[in-house]
Order: sequence, then structure tokens, then C-alpha cells
Amino acid sequence: MIHSVYIHIPFCHHICHYCDFTKFFYNEQMATDYLEALSNEINTQVDGTKNPVRTIFIGGGTPTSLNHTQLKTLLALIADKFDVAHCEEYTIEANPGDFDEEKAKLLKEFGVNRVSLGVQVFDDEMLEKLGRAHRIQDVYKTVNLLKQQSLTNISLDLIYSLPNQTAEHFAKTVSEALAFNLPHYSAYSLQIEPKTIFYNRYKKGQLHRPTQEEEVKMYDILKVKMKEAGIQQYEISNFAKSGFESKHNLTYWNNDYYYGFGAGASGYLPGKRTNNIKPIPAYIKQAMEDGNPTLKIESIGLKEKIEEELFLGLRKLSGIDKQKFLSEYGFPLELLYKSEIDYLIQKGWLVEEEKSIHLTDDGVLFGNEVFEHFLLEDEDLEAIALTKK
Repeated sequence: MIHSVYIHIPFCHHICHYCDFTKFFYNEQMATDYLEALSNEINTQVDGTKNPVRTIFIGGGTPTSLNHTQLKTLLALIADKFDVAHCEEYTIEANPGDFDEEKAKLLKEFGVNRVSLGVQVFDDEMLEKLGRAHRIQDVYKTVNLLKQQSLTNISLDLIYSLPNQTAEHFAKTVSEALAFNLPHYSAYSLQIEPKTIFYNRYKKGQLHRPTQEEEVKMYDILKVKMKEAGIQQYEISNFAKSGFESKHNLTYWNNDYYYGFGAGASGYLPGKRTNNIKPIPAYIKQAMEDGNPTLKIESIGLKEKIEEELFLGLRKLSGIDKQKFLSEYGFPLELLYKSEIDYLIQKGWLVEEEKSIHLTDDGVLFGNEVFEHFLLEDEDLEAIALTKK
């Protein structure tokens, strides 16, 4: 079964200085053409109507940058193609200040039950330096507007290790975010990505980054403040009240299958990972021609699937379920990775319990180094095959 659907809306009214996602300045006619192409892609790739899925996620870009008519067209397309009424979690990304009452009512009418707000930081001056269009007061207005429509499952997204940011400054942002008493929070360390304004400034020596020690201190503050507020960490960058963990993101971390529609979107289907064309004019042209704007298909064999099972699963604080691994692959985790697990335990980066393995606090900080130990050679799987005979 395909568990989830990701739909990418690449338009923004402002381009943030750090963003490397597929995005384009909003243009009304281009957005209308894009939605027509998106409809053709979805209808070509998915048969029938009211297909059952566990989660739907509309991301961007900024999906709420669409005008009222376009947003209604998008939501109607999704409602026709997928069984929204029985969808466990239906999320849309949004920027504070992008909503009015009519848009909020549309979301409620078409079954959206979760909103992820890109707040980033509670500091107007820093928001401006990030290239963000909203200000702190917009966060309060938007949260109130959503709650008036009974859209209370709200996540606030934050960024830390920002240029010239101190640990004390970030602590204030976390405290103000927690004062909303919302069910979910995400917080990510700023990554300087190529083809962004920040990247160009960084290469010129014009961007002051906090030190690694300061970044670690910010992450510690985040974890402590969340725990004190009763918001439990369940993934490296995600925190939630019990029962409000992001079901859609858990699709990724559990290595389950999902559709990916729209410019630059990725999908994960049995045996393959797909990546769509990124440039919007090229995406529209191809999607309108044959409904198949795929740029690249990567075959996912047993080796790749197991590696991703470890890389993604270890992002969760619960880690890798040994019994689930055994049921999925037909052999125990230790048969393939015993020496690696033992080594990482000695390093203090991994803990092995009766039913699972998971990262320690230090392991989280050195996550990429941990994940490298779970890369496989073809000979590893050949040895397993011989053992099972």
C-alpha cells in the first residue's frame, strides 16, 4: 500500500535567503498553469478516485501563496483523487500572515486537519535579515485565525544557529514558541546550501555563523525547554505532545511508500525512488504532454532499502524495532550489523535494548558518522543469503 501523498506547490511571494527548495516567485497565470499540469500528473499516475491514504502533505514553496480560487482548485483535486474523509493526517505548510478567514475556511471545508507554520524565529529584525515577509504579530494573528476554524493541530517550525544568533537569543525564541501551548514543534539547525543568498554571502566571508559549540548549546536548550513544557522529543528535530507526532514525517522515517507530485517532488514506490523535473516551465510542459514529469528513477534494491531503513529509522528516538526488521527482511538485525552495533555502543553513540537500537544524546550529535557505519557492501548480503540456506 502507498501510505502517503506529498504534493509540492513551489510558489512564494518572497524567497528566503537560506531556502534551497524548488521555488518560484508567485505569478498568477503560471500558478494556474501549474495546477493544471499537477492535475494531469496526479490523474495519470493514480487510477480512479477516493484512493485510501494515511497522510497527505502539501508543501512548498508556500502553498498558501495561491489565491483563493487556486487554493480551492488544489484542494478539490486532492479531495477527488484521495479519500480525505478517512485520511488520518492532512497537513498544509503555511507562512504566518498568508491567511485570511476565507482561506482558513477552505482548509476546514476540504478536510485539512493540520497546519505547519514556518515561524523560524521570534525576532522581527532577524526575520527581515532572513528574507522572511512575516513579523511576530503575524504569528499570533494566524494561530488565532486557525483556532477560530477549529484548526488546532498546529506545528511551529523554528531555525537555530542563525547568523549572529546567541544561545540566549534562541532560548527566548523557544520560550515564546512554547507559550502558544501547541501540540507540535520542529527545530532545525541552519544549513548553508548552494544557490542561496546566504551561500553567496558565506563564500564571501560576509556571513557570521555561530560556532559548533554554540550550536550544540542551542540544541541542548531546545531539548531541555521542550521536556520541561511536557513536549516530548520523538525525532532528532521534532517534538510533540503524545498522539500529535507527525504521521506524515513518520512515513519517511519508517521507510514506508509515498507518492510525490509536483515540480522537484520525490516519491518512494515499491522498488524505486522517483524525482520530478525541477524547473517549473519544463515541469508544466512535460506534465501536460504525458502526465509523467519524472526526471530520474533510482532503483531501490534490498541493499538500498536496508541502508535507508537504518539511516531514517535511527532519526527517531525510538530507533530501529528489531522485530519489525526481522519481519520485513527475514533475518535479525544483528546478523548483518553486529560488529557495527558493538563498535557504536563502545563509542557511546548507540544503545542496544531488548527490542530496539537507538542513538544516545552524543550519537544524535554525530548522526552522519553513525549512519556511515550502516552502509553495506554487496558481499554482506551475499553472506546473509548463504547463512539462510
